[in-house]
Amino acid sequence: MSAPLSITSEQNAKIKLVRRLRSKRGRAIARRFVVDYQRDLQRALRCGYAIDFLLHSPEIAAAPPLDQVEIFQVTPQLLKRVSYRENPAGMIAVLHSRPAKGLLDLVDAGPNHVLVLVNLSVPGNVGALLRTADAAGIDAVILVDSALDLYNPNIIRSSTGACFRDNVYQLGSDDALAYLRQHRFQIVAAAIDGASSLFELEFGAKTAVALGAEDSGLPEAWRSVADQLARIPMAGGLADSLNVSVCGAILMYERYRQQDAATREKER
Repeated sequence: MSAPLSITSEQNAKIKLVRRLRSKRGRAIARRFVVDYQRDLQRALRCGYAIDFLLHSPEIAAAPPLDQVEIFQVTPQLLKRVSYRENPAGMIAVLHSRPAKGLLDLVDAGPNHVLVLVNLSVPGNVGALLRTADAAGIDAVILVDSALDLYNPNIIRSSTGACFRDNVYQLGSDDALAYLRQHRFQIVAAAIDGASSLFELEFGAKTAVALGAEDSGLPEAWRSVADQLARIPMAGGLADSLNVSVCGAILMYERYRQQDAATREKER
């Protein structure tokens, strides 16, 4: 590990860069992003991301075990001024970002099970869905007509690093629909008024679980092409819907359950 240097001024160029990286525009211009937690940093490194430099406050926590990384020591007060959270975890890492993946990348990847998120705009929901998609064995996630970038701090935090897996693709609605049709995906669309109950669903060999924004649901262009409009049965007396990340988790895990059951049956 290189010997740490010190930064004491808020006017330092690296401190100013960290502040700029808190915005989507700043991240796009610099082609860098910020990670505030060691767990997320370690997962980014596992996925092949490279560190530019790291700010560390030894009074808060020990430095992460990194070799050949430029580390700058800062006071807790200075770290707090540039941290995303009110109580920083002792380090801020600046990493090099990657270009967004599009249609050609998706064609090359050739996934069998995908999660499609249409018009989702809440970073925390997107991050939670990425986390569940990873856990439930989803091959790819398609962000449709999304203004979000994967390096939004709330996406990083709520995905627990799943956003670094390099299996997220950003497409327009027309391209996404054309891709799914051309490659013969079964489209299961979540809908409050869906004709099929979750308990009646049968997932095929190539499936796409499609979710829309909580306030507006899936656009008609997606509802009209869905092979199944699926509703999740609800027994409560007040709640008439579920958070989109919860809804997605239930559908993804039902697909996973069916796939696992089919695999076990073949092995008998």
